Amino acid sequence: MNLKSERIQIDNGIHLNLIYTDKFKSNLLSYYFLRPLSKDEVTKNALLPLVLKRGTEEYDTNLKIQKKLEETYGANFSISINKRGEKQVLRFTVESINGDYVGDKDNIYEVIDLLKDIIYNPTLEKGYFRKDYVNQEKENLKNRIEGRINDKRSYALDRCIEEMCKNEKFSIYPLGKVEDLDGIDENILYEHYKNVIITSPMEIFYVGEYDAKLIEYIKDIGKIERKELLNIPREQIISGVQTKNMVSEDLDVTQGKLVLGFRTGIPYEDRLYNGLIVASDILGGGPNSKLFRNVREKESLAYYITSTIYKYKSIMLIDGGIEFQNFEKTIDIINEQLEEMKKGNFTEEDIEISKKSIKSSTESIRDSAFLISEYFFSQILSMDNRSLEEILEDIDSVTKEEIVEAISHVVLDTIYFMKSSKNQ
Repeated sequence: MNLKSERIQIDNGIHLNLIYTDKFKSNLLSYYFLRPLSKDEVTKNALLPLVLKRGTEEYDTNLKIQKKLEETYGANFSISINKRGEKQVLRFTVESINGDYVGDKDNIYEVIDLLKDIIYNPTLEKGYFRKDYVNQEKENLKNRIEGRINDKRSYALDRCIEEMCKNEKFSIYPLGKVEDLDGIDENILYEHYKNVIITSPMEIFYVGEYDAKLIEYIKDIGKIERKELLNIPREQIISGVQTKNMVSEDLDVTQGKLVLGFRTGIPYEDRLYNGLIVASDILGGGPNSKLFRNVREKESLAYYITSTIYKYKSIMLIDGGIEFQNFEKTIDIINEQLEEMKKGNFTEEDIEISKKSIKSSTESIRDSAFLISEYFFSQILSMDNRSLEEILEDIDSVTKEEIVEAISHVVLDTIYFMKSSKNQ
């Protein structure tokens, strides 16, 4: 299956992206709204999809929306709020069965109309959002923000990023802050909603089978009155490190969480970026990686240890779960393995194993309409017009010299350690 995306501008700052495939029994439609990561509006942006999903003008409760989804052969509706680099992304998605399988060609139009109404025709009270919906979702969002500490590994990664990028927008948590919620009511949120609709760059994705009639329908409902669009700048990429950060937090944990944050200075547009991806995988991408073999298997210092590249910000994080007393020794071995990489002390077999792993992971997007949509959305954000096949070929063509050159740019910036004085 040769996956390609056709991109059509349908209005000011609104693009429709079409990916044709007959592999699935379902079709998927996603709306992505882009906002700059900003302390001033991050919490309002996070709250917005939670309130919108509660009801439309016609289906004014979540129960009525769910009933309508069931009537359209069990269509599935979902939302998300996350960050891609220094952009906050609000996603609204509906996936429904291909009408050919149920003998109902018009089903897709009902589903599209429902998604449009959830986004553009919310249920209102006295001209604003319903107060009870806003208050309930404020409480739900508060619980989600406060609950992020329950996933200690994810929390440690977030905390490393917050400390490492404390003077950069990338440090902002995409669900916002609890202390912002008191200052948001139904009036303030509704006025913000109207601004989001008319000023946000938007990407609409359709994955599945389609014809000219369907495309025209999606294009027509996508046209709305717009104002001057927000300009969302490219992320700032920092290559050097002035001073190294060392941050430790004492929490009630039985296992230490160690995160090392590195600056790479290699943006995704750079010729060395693919070399950086392969380098990171050789270093800490899986059971064949240098960190896994040396830190976990040989020295038995870590329960897990991985290396990850954060594409839009060009940073690399190495994170591991360790015993508290193994903190210094683990860092020493990580640094040793990084230096070995910089000297080129890895084999052609290491390179091939990592390339195969990266390509397998990339190709797995073919198995899900949602992953296809997410993948091509990330391509839009990084202004990458390559097809999936071209990307796989570029990974294949990475040389050892490029891997060494890329990893040589990597510099340690921040060490974060989650520990517990009670358990030491």
